[in-house]
This record gives sequence, structure tokens and C-alpha cells, in this order.
Amino acid sequence: MNDAILSQLADVIESRRGGDPETSYVARLLARGEDAVLKKIGEEATETVMAAKDGSPDRIIAEAADPWFHCLILLAHYRLRPEQVLAELERRAGTSGIEEKAARK
Repeated sequence: MNDAILSQLADVIESRRGGDPETSYVARLLARGEDAVLKKIGEEATETVMAAKDGSPDRIIAEAADPWFHCLILLAHYRLRPEQVLAELERRAGTSGIEEKAARK
């Protein structure tokens, strides 16, 4: 997996912070604040589920990219980086999902 693309996208998103909302989708979404970002993630997740229900691999891939991208915007909103999420996933690797969830309690 080429995780460099996540860093590259995060850098682009960060460069759009405070930009012109008339010319940058990311600047517009960040300017609208947390609720707008969270709502967009929900919308994109729903579209991904609908694509999966339709069963078209190409559509599933295209729709799955959208919540990933919007999660990068969410991370930027909180001044977090995708590398931090990747480190968390790496930390969890090799751990049963059931065990990992139980450890959170």
C-alpha cells in the first residue's frame, strides 16, 4: 500500500485551510466548521453503503474514496495527520478485533 498518497492529500488539504471558499471545496468545508464536516462524512458513508448494496466494484471503490477523503478533512480540522491513524492501525495489527474492542472499555 502506498500510504504516501494520504500524506500528500493531507498536505494539500492543509494548504487549503483559510483559502478562498469560492474557489476551494476544502476551504469551504473547513470554513463551515465541524458540523458541516461531520455531516459530509455521514453522507459519504451512506453513499458508500448504497454502492455496496448495488454490488458494482467500480462504484464501491469510487464511493469508498469519498469518506476516506472527508476523514482527511476531519483530521485537518482537528490538526491531526493520517500518519497518526496509520500508527494506530499498525499498533492494532495482529490483535483480535474482539480483544481490541474489549481493551477500550
